[in-house]
Amino acid sequence: MAHTSIKQFLQKKNVNITVKTYLIDALGAMAYGLFASLLIGTIFNTLGSKTQISLFNTIAEYCTNATGAALGISIAYALKAPQLVLFSAATVGIAGYALGGPVGSLVSAIVSTELGKIVSKETQVDILVTPGVTIISGVLIAQFVGPGVSLFMTGFGNMVKTATEMQPFFMGMLVSALIGIALTLPISSAAICFMLTLDGLAGGAATAGCCAQMIGFAILSFPENGIGGLMAQGLGTSMLQIGNIVKNPRIWLPPTLASIITGPIATCLFRMENVHTSSGMGTCGMVGPIGVYTAMGGGAQMWLGIFLVCFILPAVLTWIFGQIFRKIGWIKPGDLKLNL
Repeated sequence: MAHTSIKQFLQKKNVNITVKTYLIDALGAMAYGLFASLLIGTIFNTLGSKTQISLFNTIAEYCTNATGAALGISIAYALKAPQLVLFSAATVGIAGYALGGPVGSLVSAIVSTELGKIVSKETQVDILVTPGVTIISGVLIAQFVGPGVSLFMTGFGNMVKTATEMQPFFMGMLVSALIGIALTLPISSAAICFMLTLDGLAGGAATAGCCAQMIGFAILSFPENGIGGLMAQGLGTSMLQIGNIVKNPRIWLPPTLASIITGPIATCLFRMENVHTSSGMGTCGMVGPIGVYTAMGGGAQMWLGIFLVCFILPAVLTWIFGQIFRKIGWIKPGDLKLNL
């Protein structure tokens, strides 16, 4: 009876304790918070350093300083927090980011938002209780959990980066394929790369995989979706195809096989690098290529690498694999159709 009452109370408070809520919705929203702060700040910083316009550098500094608050608010928004909880999440995000990095923001914002939702409008002094509970719980979580999870994620990320430096061919294949798959799944490849600080060669491999999925699906589905689908997937997200993948998982093979090829080309041939804020974005808004430019600073090899790894090879390889699978009947007309 008590269990039923608690369940009903949590439902009334819109507290949904599920994997989807925390690892898909919250993580995906976290990527938007990242884009609206640190990532766009990185782009402005690059513009400032290349154009010598100080305003861009000033904007970049403000964007960077707002990262924790943006992460906290975006996560609370994804969890459908009421206003007082939503606004309090800015403080929680700042504390989480300062004490535990991006994972600290994620964990502290999730816990404090849910606790804030539970006490919201339950007392006569809601204006004090709700932000108080949200901020206190968030800061405590950031203090006790943040440093540990941040250390683990940083260590794991460093291990991946070191392994990529030592074995650029095989790790290039692995990182490219896995991060590319994460980009198309309803989780955030950008948030994953951000939390792992996946930069350098590993960041370049991640970029290759993300571009292979986005450009690959854009080209593969062009007969069904035309220019609209090309732009939506090539500059937006290949996640649009997830419904079609559930119906026919074989449509995922062409871009994934392309990513397995372009990954080691990026790491071994072009020594492509990226910054961790951009490595999981692919061609979405051209953020991935811009990040490569930020990391490498120019040069003929870099531009050729961007041109081939981010655009030409994903398109050509996915189209070739797609033609093969269409001929053997694994991909049929309409399998990649989007409702645009």
